[in-house]
Amino acid sequence: MLLRLFLIVPIIMCLVWTWYLNKHNYTAKQGLTGFAYIFAFNGILIGFFSLMIYITSE
Repeated sequence: MLLRLFLIVPIIMCLVWTWYLNKHNYTAKQGLTGFAYIFAFNGILIGFFSLMIYITSE
């Protein structure tokens, strides 16, 4: 279940960011930094939860 969230959350965030860019007449190239922030944030989140799973497993 957690793996499913790791895949769904970045997709939803990218879709929302794409919607925002289209609504305000920006191109995807102009919003590239936002996509980088989304992937970096989700990478850190996945790393944190993976570390917590590893630490708490017995």
